[in-house]
Amino acid sequence: MLTAGRRGPVWLPLRRPLLRGPEPEPEPEAGGRARASGDGGARPPPPPPPRVRGLGTRRLSSLEKLRPPALQGRSGRALPARDPSEPEAAGRQASSARAPSGEQPFRAGELVLAELGKRETRFKKLFQLNNAGLLNSSWGAVPFSEVVGKLPGQVLRSSSGQRFVLRRPSLEDYVLLMKRGPAITYPKDMTMMLLMMNIHPGDTVLEAGSGAGGMSLFLSKAVGSQGRVISFEIRKDHHELAKKNYKHWRDSWKRSHIEEWPDNVDFIHKDISGATKDIESLTFDAVALDMLNPQVALPVLYPNLKQGGVCAVYLANITQVIELLDGIRVCDLALSCEKISEVIVRDWLVCLAKQRNEILAQKVEPKINTDLQLHSQKKIGIEGEMLQEDDHEEPHSDFPYGSFPYIARPIHWQTGHTAFLVKLRKFKPLSTSDDSK
Repeated sequence: MLTAGRRGPVWLPLRRPLLRGPEPEPEPEAGGRARASGDGGARPPPPPPPRVRGLGTRRLSSLEKLRPPALQGRSGRALPARDPSEPEAAGRQASSARAPSGEQPFRAGELVLAELGKRETRFKKLFQLNNAGLLNSSWGAVPFSEVVGKLPGQVLRSSSGQRFVLRRPSLEDYVLLMKRGPAITYPKDMTMMLLMMNIHPGDTVLEAGSGAGGMSLFLSKAVGSQGRVISFEIRKDHHELAKKNYKHWRDSWKRSHIEEWPDNVDFIHKDISGATKDIESLTFDAVALDMLNPQVALPVLYPNLKQGGVCAVYLANITQVIELLDGIRVCDLALSCEKISEVIVRDWLVCLAKQRNEILAQKVEPKINTDLQLHSQKKIGIEGEMLQEDDHEEPHSDFPYGSFPYIARPIHWQTGHTAFLVKLRKFKPLSTSDDSK
């Protein structure tokens, strides 16, 4: 008897009495009792499957015994039928009834962004979807009834024949297209300020200068549902506009997402320079300032900023930066200026070149010298033979790359300078005794 390890196949001697029917060749027994282990002679074994040349019947049977129950069903054995009322079967049926993607269709009351145009001439329109009415624009009109129930990414045709794409606006789209009062803080600058402040979920952040509410939305997303944002605004109209834009975004988010947008921003209509009592019981992890004279607000909020915390300041002119640093020096505040940055973003256009008649331009091959062409072909042939020696090289695609020329250049309209961003960090100064050492 030959036996393998526990994980390998098991070879057992074949008894002639266990085989039914005539055998093509007589096989000598290994000796001893002609009795398979485990049978005990109580009942005759089932008829074996057909023999395969080079493989014994008992080897196939032993491999089947080593397979897990889940794989034994693939080998031909019948598996017990599962009751559809079981939880697993019910969950499988429920999952099959769901949509392939988790994206929800458009619903009345949410914000929808329509986008039209090609290349760098793109037009965007943000509107609120209703059950009745029309989407009116210079591209034509589209009934809201054709939009409700459609999935984002849908392409529709307006009454004037223009095709446009419908999708849900991102936070960047909403901040750029929402109703404005003062000049907004651009998303590129907000992102840099968030990196400067190193905000985490659950932090408490102070904002001075609500404006139109764009920075408040970014801060609200950064601190999460466990965090808190205190936003001060001195002007009444800006205060009301920031609250309105914030509520408008939250209401639209609630209709299109399962989880609600956190209601974690407290808008306060008050001058930050006189808000000492309003913030005396709070400790801020970070501070964001967007005001004309931030050096006036620093002495008020400085005691409530945690040690090591960052104050990010948004200033339009470099002269304001100088006045800020001079105000810190005069007030003798333990704030170190770590960085003064200007965020420049340069958008590019990469597309197929077209003629004026909207026909793709064909690429014209340059004329080259005959001797140079023969030399290039010979060089390519040698390199091709070297590449064939590498078996791991991926096959080349048959797509005709280089058939049409492309345009690659910066777009004509660019967003230039928007602001200077100043990063201030609160530190603990040395005491007089430590300084003397």
